[in-house]
Amino acid sequence: MKLDPRQEKLLRLTFLDYQQTSSFFANPLVVQRASGLYYWDVEGKRYFDGIGGVFVATLGHGHPRVLEAMRRQMEKLSFAPPMHGTADVTLDFVERLGRSTPGNLNFIKPFSGGSESVEAALKFTRQYFKQTGRPGKYKFISRYQGYHGATFGAMAASGTGKRKTPFEPHQPGFLKVLPPTYYRDRFSTWKECNRFCARQFEDVILGEDPDTVAGVILEPIGNTGGIITPTEEYFQLLRQLCDRHDVLLIYDEIITGFGRTGNMFAAQTFGAIPDIICGGKGLSSGAIPLGAMMAREDMGGAFYGTEEEGVNFAHGHTFAGNPLACAVGIAVLDEIEEQGLAQKAQKLGEYLAARLEGLKKYGVIREVRGRGLLRGVEFTKDPNTLEPFPELGKALKRTALGNGLILRVDPNWFAVGPALIIEEADIDEMCDLIEQSLVQALAQVR
Repeated sequence: MKLDPRQEKLLRLTFLDYQQTSSFFANPLVVQRASGLYYWDVEGKRYFDGIGGVFVATLGHGHPRVLEAMRRQMEKLSFAPPMHGTADVTLDFVERLGRSTPGNLNFIKPFSGGSESVEAALKFTRQYFKQTGRPGKYKFISRYQGYHGATFGAMAASGTGKRKTPFEPHQPGFLKVLPPTYYRDRFSTWKECNRFCARQFEDVILGEDPDTVAGVILEPIGNTGGIITPTEEYFQLLRQLCDRHDVLLIYDEIITGFGRTGNMFAAQTFGAIPDIICGGKGLSSGAIPLGAMMAREDMGGAFYGTEEEGVNFAHGHTFAGNPLACAVGIAVLDEIEEQGLAQKAQKLGEYLAARLEGLKKYGVIREVRGRGLLRGVEFTKDPNTLEPFPELGKALKRTALGNGLILRVDPNWFAVGPALIIEEADIDEMCDLIEQSLVQALAQVR
């Protein structure tokens, strides 16, 4: 599409996420409306939304149940006084989300999104150890290539290089290990590689002194690293080593939560329950900002006491537990469970993976990975040397947009995460557009 002079002027007065505005001018997109699996730009061109906005539109855009829940709540209450009380619908949301969480992760605080949820989990963890007699435990171990949000604590836990360096120095007490994909070519099997990588966390805990380490935080499936998908054993080993050293295991399920991997949470998909889950994105299907921190119910007891003891969680946000957002969250959770969308994601995810595997015939696909309706495809310039192919990713981003397709494209991989309402025919439409765009991108780089 083409920008008019007014749009260009206004774009120079703001900024776009993680991209240079001058680059955006070369291939702009300004959307005007959305419905179901599609966006339309201001010129009326339609785009297949292959990533639900950005892994957000769980139920597609403009889902009637979500909009109706928002309308009903808007007529009653849109804001409650956060330092004086809470809303009845906020308590309803706490109860409803607690019915869907694995294990006993029923101590819940709603927030306005994923970054807030992660930030809260980090602060909650540090204060929890201070109030349970272990004040020296303050460090967190996460992974390089992981992304946990744009606030300072979440950014310190992230391992995304250039996204972080403009704002250094970051907070102390954040340590990193490398993800399994970094070591995969040094082991004969993926399982062996994952065993080694899980044990790295324990090496760091011991090297730092377990009495100083508070938590391990990671995405069950690593988005910014290229949909990194560890083995189930990897998470079981993490659970065991965290238990051994009294370290809290925290899952950032902002992308993997709420049905996407074939269960309500990836914790269930991989069979290892953490101590805290951070949620966001798909919890509101993109209708309104919403996130949540879900912790073990017994941990909440450390924050309950008399006024004199001063053990309340020293944290809050103006829009945390917003009534409109909580009403939407309830509607989304109800729709996912009543329509069996997590189970559907598991079934259709296998069909999607098979279609993406078909792209290997072009000789530039190293691997297809992921679970459910979250899949990633890694490029290689040569299937024998496994050399990366960054030129291809850059070209694919252009050709996909030109063909009316929105993907998450990195120079060396792309990802899809469509709304859970997708059907087989829709997957075929999306994958046909992917293949068409890939062929065009290959023609450009070769």
